[in-house]
Amino acid sequence: MSEKQHNRTEGDINLTSERSNWYAIIEDADTLSYLEEDAEYFLHQALSTPCLDVLASCEGIYLTDIQGKKYMDFHGNNVHQVGYRNPYVLDKIKAQLDILPFSPRRYTNVPAIELAKKLGSLLPGDLKRVLFAPGGTSSISMALKLARIVTGKHKIISLWDSFHGASLDAISAGGELDFRKDMGPLMPGVERIPPPMTYRGPFFSSGNSDLAYADYLEYVIEKEGDIGAFVIETIRNTDVQIPSQAYWDRVREICTRHKVLLILDEIPIAFGRTGKMFAFENYGFEPDIICLGKGLGAGVMPMAAIVARESYNVAGSISLGHFTHEKSPLGSVAALAMLEFIEQNNILEKVQNDALFMQEEIDKLAEKFPLIGDIRGIGLLWGIELVKDKETKEKAVREAEIVMYECLKNGMSFKVSQGNVLQLSPPLTITREELKAALQILENALEVASLVEKY
Repeated sequence: MSEKQHNRTEGDINLTSERSNWYAIIEDADTLSYLEEDAEYFLHQALSTPCLDVLASCEGIYLTDIQGKKYMDFHGNNVHQVGYRNPYVLDKIKAQLDILPFSPRRYTNVPAIELAKKLGSLLPGDLKRVLFAPGGTSSISMALKLARIVTGKHKIISLWDSFHGASLDAISAGGELDFRKDMGPLMPGVERIPPPMTYRGPFFSSGNSDLAYADYLEYVIEKEGDIGAFVIETIRNTDVQIPSQAYWDRVREICTRHKVLLILDEIPIAFGRTGKMFAFENYGFEPDIICLGKGLGAGVMPMAAIVARESYNVAGSISLGHFTHEKSPLGSVAALAMLEFIEQNNILEKVQNDALFMQEEIDKLAEKFPLIGDIRGIGLLWGIELVKDKETKEKAVREAEIVMYECLKNGMSFKVSQGNVLQLSPPLTITREELKAALQILENALEVASLVEKY
């Protein structure tokens, strides 16, 4: 296997022989025709072309294609915390649709105000000032602009392999090469440091902590100078990297002492995914700005936000966002309904109990399959890293693909990250029986992959 294949990152499994084999088993003429039309009319791009299947409907944890085949969706682009077509959410949106579906600029509306108040009430300290946007990438853009105004500094630090959106400013801040390659000059003043990794990485080995990664942050701040912000996911969603409490204590202390704003990207992992409303609550510290999105729109509306400290309300003469759909009544109603559903149905407690079940069951899989090199999980966010050899930690890339496609054949969808990490993030409404069924599908797929000749 080539070095290029070993270094594949999120999503770029869509041009391999395993993907070709997937198409070979599709016999439905309509599906094949629609897939061909999709490839004919849309601009091709990495990570999404060609498509896997053609969807007709969704409900709860399931996606259904035009042939009637159902997939348990353990991916969902992280928008499906309260499940697809949640009746409580849809009823609220339908009612709003008949009253005020759009609010033009220069006006406000009650749902937007209520959502801003609600987010402020859920967050600690003086995190009270809100701006909405139509997508998570735009929330990152607003946060970066606000940080420049608040600090008077344009330089930021981010992590290698991070993803914060696909616009030019967001990919400038991000660390994934796939999004930056061939783009030419990007936003200046970005320094990147290694992410805290507990299984593989330059500053971690068995028995050591991940504090060296935090020390690296301070080293760059002191050497570079003029750093205004540190942009980071609280827990990296794609391959489920979970920093230690000590790491976050140190990072918060470093940012405070050096007057560097701590911007948390919780776009994919807020709203119960980790068993808390916000992932940083697992660590007990406060960010300076938090970016939200994806699940904020309840799997129906595109909706995102930033929430910043009260003292950062200093940009009255500058347009931080100015988006056409900034104060969307429909998006605000969807978000309020999502938050109400989580609170009224004790979803956070449910997710914490589900996490204990997942840990126990995946530990059993690890005992059975030498393919599993590492397990990382919190709440209903889990990463299972497959390796050819536990000593060398060589990535089991082909095996990961085989597992994914075997699961797809049997009605379970998820994504592979970093080439060999099975990332599992189902709707938080998933039942225990559905979790058991999904894990059985995964176990059967691991059996198939384990028979692959090693090379």
